[in-house]
Amino acid sequence: MFDAMASHCEILMESDNRHHVVVWAQRAVAEIKRIEAKFSRYRTDSVISRINQQAGTAMEVDEETARLLNFAAQAHAMSDGLFDVTSGVLRKVWLFDGSDRIPSLSAVQCVSQQVGFHKVKWNPPVLLLEAGMEIDFGGIGKEYAADVALACLQEDCDVPVLVNLGGDICCNRAPAHSGWQVGIEQPDHHQTPVMILDLVKGALATSGDTHRFLLHQGRRYSHILNPKTGWPVEGGPRSVTVAAPHCVEAGMLASFALLQGATAEEFLRQQGVQYWCLWQ
Repeated sequence: MFDAMASHCEILMESDNRHHVVVWAQRAVAEIKRIEAKFSRYRTDSVISRINQQAGTAMEVDEETARLLNFAAQAHAMSDGLFDVTSGVLRKVWLFDGSDRIPSLSAVQCVSQQVGFHKVKWNPPVLLLEAGMEIDFGGIGKEYAADVALACLQEDCDVPVLVNLGGDICCNRAPAHSGWQVGIEQPDHHQTPVMILDLVKGALATSGDTHRFLLHQGRRYSHILNPKTGWPVEGGPRSVTVAAPHCVEAGMLASFALLQGATAEEFLRQQGVQYWCLWQ
């Protein structure tokens, strides 16, 4: 067990070689920590902070950052603009800090002018943000780190492995006698799984408002924000879990689904993936 990316994390391996397991796990954790340090918006020395500080000026980015920006551009196009890595600036008015404070319409409209990946000039490897805009990989960072950690472990060993970064999970294969047992959280009852899934291979990612929301005059406001309006998505499920070959793919589809609101399940059926939606 370890903490990374503001989450409780774990790496599980089936092996009788304790020494090797420790060495393998340490290398994977180091890679996760590297990704966190590089792309965290909370660190002033991160690549993301440097990009945001230079908004208004063209800058060249490294190959790994370029790959993530390409993925972000693809996700933006596939979601018709609903998945937007520039929408992180909305946190300036939406705090989700446990209070019941709702921003004014004018405040949301003002900060929304700084949102929109279509405004970004991305000619790999050169990036140009409009002044005041920001990039935030928070919506794909854990999933990317989980996939990288699993790939790192598979380079080192040939044993069953599961990587769990705060509920974003991927594995190479099942242990000898059964699949990996993964619980899906019951909204509002965080320690009570509503179901147990048997994960044999691939990834699971969950997105929802179980832990982050506002209650204002009896109304619940999800932290899932529509980047086109700047306001929380309404009418959708409380959480969505998606199975896919890779964690970034599962996470992207779970986020896409939540952003659909009431038509989340219809969207997922069209994608032909396994999914689990909790509405209450």
